[in-house]
Amino acid sequence: MTGWDAELNDARLHIVSGKGGTGKTTVAAALALALATGGRRVLLIEVEGRQGIAQLFDTAPLPYSEETIAAAPGGGELRALAIDAEPALLEYLSMFYNLGFAGRTLKRMGAIEFATTLAPGLRDVLFTGKVKECVGRTDENGRHVYDAVVLDAPPTGRVVKFLDVTRAMADLAKVGPIRGQSEGVVRLLHSADTVVHLVSLLEDLPVRETLEAVAELDTADLRPGAVLLNRVRPGHLPARSVAAAAAGRVDADRLRSGLESAGVRVDDELLAGLTDETVEHAVRSQAEREAEERLAATDLPNVALPELTAGIDVAELYELAEILTAHGVGRPR
Repeated sequence: MTGWDAELNDARLHIVSGKGGTGKTTVAAALALALATGGRRVLLIEVEGRQGIAQLFDTAPLPYSEETIAAAPGGGELRALAIDAEPALLEYLSMFYNLGFAGRTLKRMGAIEFATTLAPGLRDVLFTGKVKECVGRTDENGRHVYDAVVLDAPPTGRVVKFLDVTRAMADLAKVGPIRGQSEGVVRLLHSADTVVHLVSLLEDLPVRETLEAVAELDTADLRPGAVLLNRVRPGHLPARSVAAAAAGRVDADRLRSGLESAGVRVDDELLAGLTDETVEHAVRSQAEREAEERLAATDLPNVALPELTAGIDVAELYELAEILTAHGVGRPR
């Protein structure tokens, strides 16, 4: 399915995952900007401790607080939050057990770091719990503080485990605040309010991992959203010529005459180099077309984002957001 499905705009939590190296954080940031376009307030969250959002927006490292990092077209606002396990656990103890003072004592003793290291699943429980609190938070008028929350999640290899670790915690805790909080997280993540978007390149390994992630999400009853194809390069050959050129069948004489008719003088060495480049381009184009066909079999919406040769800075993020908006991401008030 080509293009953004308008129903995805109804989700309040947009989780973005992808194989490492696909540009997951960049796409998550562009998606957040697109969702904020038109006067909406959106929160972009990261959980991997890399301060990738701050680097993208060229700002100071994010503290454990929701900071405004960009304005979106049409009066929108983008805030960002880097969730860290230690303050998240202190906040959790204070909110659900009134252990503010005791939590600070535990911090001084090093017990919090010990606990989150000993039980790495606890970190994921804290992270998803904080995400759920941000999604559900309302103001004094009962309106949601954020129109949407975008989570830059762990890579596809562990995203399902990350999202479903709280279900295991809910099974272990039979009563009390942990049980109630865990059930609330599970309800959110497995509801229509949540979608999991997958970032992929048109290459074999990212495509394979994306397909595996779709199957795992389906098995876990988590809702796949869109496949966001990143760094898509334009094709320069007619579709009918790709297969022949990929097989090495390039008419060098025709190539020479075409160049000379355009006023370009071509010697044999240059012609041989151009012929080789044509074959390489065709091989790549054929592989990318096959990758697209494999992804199309998922029947998920997909949006292509171009390769930006100048690299990624804040201006390029806005360019990618504009492309996503043109594909239907977000909706007017």
